[in-house]
Amino acid sequence: MTDPAVPASARTVVLVHGAWHGAWCYAALQAELDRRGVPSLAVDLPGHGVSLAPLTDLHGDARCVADTLAMLGQRGVENPVLVGHSYGGAVITQAAVWFPAVAHLVYLAAFALDDGESVMGALRAFPRHDVALSAAMRPLDDGTSVLDPAVAGAALYGSCPAEVVAPSLARTSRWPRCSRRWRARHGRPSRRRMCCARRTRRSTRSTSESWPPAAGGPWSW
Repeated sequence: MTDPAVPASARTVVLVHGAWHGAWCYAALQAELDRRGVPSLAVDLPGHGVSLAPLTDLHGDARCVADTLAMLGQRGVENPVLVGHSYGGAVITQAAVWFPAVAHLVYLAAFALDDGESVMGALRAFPRHDVALSAAMRPLDDGTSVLDPAVAGAALYGSCPAEVVAPSLARTSRWPRCSRRWRARHGRPSRRRMCCARRTRRSTRSTSESWPPAAGGPWSW
């Protein structure tokens, strides 16, 4: 049963996940959107979720989202709402430059970069403090990183019930790191954290919590 408060012309919501995650992390939200009659699509960035594409950088991730928006446009979906969580905020910012026909950009505890700003530059500008996620990150020899499930649960999922946390941790995937090994393997600098992403003037900045988080609090990319 749909929510009568939702207009029949509700815009399609396109959801972009953060680091180590996939479209699967929006399953509960999409179920609620469905209940309210709001159409949605969650995107798997390259190499995440069910995507068989190789891992890429920020521009590659943004291109994936922009191509998805273009595909939706070909199917008659106009001016969707683009939502990014954490690192996904940088992705939707760049995607909206390449495909500006979006109604709003929504940032969920996400990077909302200024013109000429990079993810790494934003991180360096924040006051230094310890964050729980740092202890959960495990670098791999191939230049990617994974999360230690023994530590990552508290860092990422806060007060979520165990029946949600356990399968979520099992679905997390590798994430490219900005490293010399990555540059050597791919023959180019990693733009995952270093690339500048312009924000369109039409974008709407909206966050679910303040940034940066308080010392010792959860921190998700």
